[in-house]
Amino acid sequence: MEWRDEGIVLEVRPLGERDLRLTALTFEHGRHVGLVIAGRSRKRAPLLQPGNRLDLAWRARLESQLGHFTVEPRRLYAATLVHDPLRLQALAAVTALLEASLPEREPHPALYAGLLTLLGRLAADQAWPEAYVRFEVLLLAELGFALELDRCALTGASEGLAWVSPRTGRAVSAQAGAPWAGRLLPLPAFLVGGGPADADQIAQGLRLAGHFIARHILAPVDRPMPAARERLLALLTPGPRTEPA
Repeated sequence: MEWRDEGIVLEVRPLGERDLRLTALTFEHGRHVGLVIAGRSRKRAPLLQPGNRLDLAWRARLESQLGHFTVEPRRLYAATLVHDPLRLQALAAVTALLEASLPEREPHPALYAGLLTLLGRLAADQAWPEAYVRFEVLLLAELGFALELDRCALTGASEGLAWVSPRTGRAVSAQAGAPWAGRLLPLPAFLVGGGPADADQIAQGLRLAGHFIARHILAPVDRPMPAARERLLALLTPGPRTEPA
């Protein structure tokens, strides 16, 4: 068995003294795992960092085997972000979240394209936190748990949307949701066409997406929210910073 594809590194783990177990999100083959011979060498280690975009060739005798990767660089995003701790934390968060969330070998080309867009924003755009939140909303949709944010679940109105039901993921208008405001999740305006996102809205968006990721994707397989993602939420929440437990 053999295929060639491009992929973005999600995780690497040492395997023996010289080799690495590489997990990558590929365009055509989904989240895929393989062995990289001598992946811990000085030459290859800088390529095999989470977030880097690579050309990959995977080979195995049988499709069910772990197989071997050969790798060539396309764009090394990790090196681009190394001097910006907050952006580097976002990179760590999104790769850890995808590693925890995605089934193996299930293609998600739209999610791959969205990740490339996010990486480009991280490298060059001050508005990257908004792009990050939108990517998590895309992740939910790609895995079958799309949020319904275009109209009020109670009245059908498309204006004045302010809340999201934590049970159904459907939007609720400010007026209709007022009696249950303490039980609803805030809906940041930028997710429904309300202009640029401020720091409070970014934190709201992360909590909103995180609630449904934890509920629908991670909890069913008994996985916690990745620590890197919890750290990003703490860093992007205005006010005194509280380290995640």
